[in-house]
Amino acid sequence: MRKLGISLVAAAAALALGTGAAKAADDVIKVATAGPITGEYASFGEQMKRGAQMAVDDINAKGGLMGKKLSLEVGDDACDPKQARAVAEDLASKGVVFVAGHFCSSSSIPASEVYAEQNMLQITPASTNPAFTEGAAEKGIKTVFRTCGRDDAQGKVAGAYIVDKYKGKNVAIIHDKSTYGKGIADETKKAINAAGVTEKMYEAINQGDKDFSALITKMKAENIDVIYAGLYHPEAALLIRQAREQGLKAQLIGEDADVTNEFWSISGPAGEGVLMTFGPDPRNMAEAKDVVAEFKKQNYDPEGYTLYTYAAFQVWAQAVMKAKTTDAAKLAAIMHGQTFSTVVGDRTFDEKGDITNPAYVFYIWHDGKYAEVAK
Repeated sequence: MRKLGISLVAAAAALALGTGAAKAADDVIKVATAGPITGEYASFGEQMKRGAQMAVDDINAKGGLMGKKLSLEVGDDACDPKQARAVAEDLASKGVVFVAGHFCSSSSIPASEVYAEQNMLQITPASTNPAFTEGAAEKGIKTVFRTCGRDDAQGKVAGAYIVDKYKGKNVAIIHDKSTYGKGIADETKKAINAAGVTEKMYEAINQGDKDFSALITKMKAENIDVIYAGLYHPEAALLIRQAREQGLKAQLIGEDADVTNEFWSISGPAGEGVLMTFGPDPRNMAEAKDVVAEFKKQNYDPEGYTLYTYAAFQVWAQAVMKAKTTDAAKLAAIMHGQTFSTVVGDRTFDEKGDITNPAYVFYIWHDGKYAEVAK
């Protein structure tokens, strides 16, 4: 009897504990951000994590949503497609209803299939390849969105600049074979070709390459004047550093993957004058003033995709407040065609989940810092 009594007490305690845990779970809404928390692109994962945490803290400080506080999960995909799918499945198993992610397009695309199957809303703050939303639309997936622009818009801006500023010059287009890198390089190539310009070189490297001597030698032999690099910042920074060391003075033009202070930490002074395309700097927008100030109090510069991640949470939260539900399908039904106020400006989504007002401008690296090029 004594043993039975103890067993009954233990069972009752376990039941109470379980009930308490369930009640605690019912009192929160699980959300997440997912990206390269580790690996060579971890600086972008840090941007996303910072933006997500600040957004969650701010929403919770205002009472949460529907009487519940938000609980943030962080998924690390290291920009690996297989790992991204595993992360998505893990977040789904934890009951996450919304994900701000991923960073790399090659991760966002496979992860989106899991989120769609589990009726989880996905808003990427950084994946710019058109295939993310185009592919989803072809599959009938309506729960994917992005707060950033697309590479076809970004490529047109870069292409127009090359055609205008480098008439009669020799152009090299380099990419890293990734969904993102090749995608943006091909969009830029398409833009200059449409304007009657043919590149002198079109070459591919591998992600993680460290030695570009052979490529630079070839570019020198071809008298290349401008290099368009569809590369992530580690390879782009190494390329320009080695190019300068080997006497190649060609102008390097990059893209939004170079929007991190780590670019200069790798390139050093060789990065001086490097150009890149990105959206208008949200740190300078009136809508972001208070949030930027809070980040500054934490001694953190909300560069790159920090505020785009914060904006993804703003969009989702506004949709939840309007629909009074976290059900992804129901949220998506009211999000297409609607305008949301965010720290990166108003965001209106078309039927595919793309923003209708993408804007890209040029930035330039100078003395270890980057800033928008004055018009």
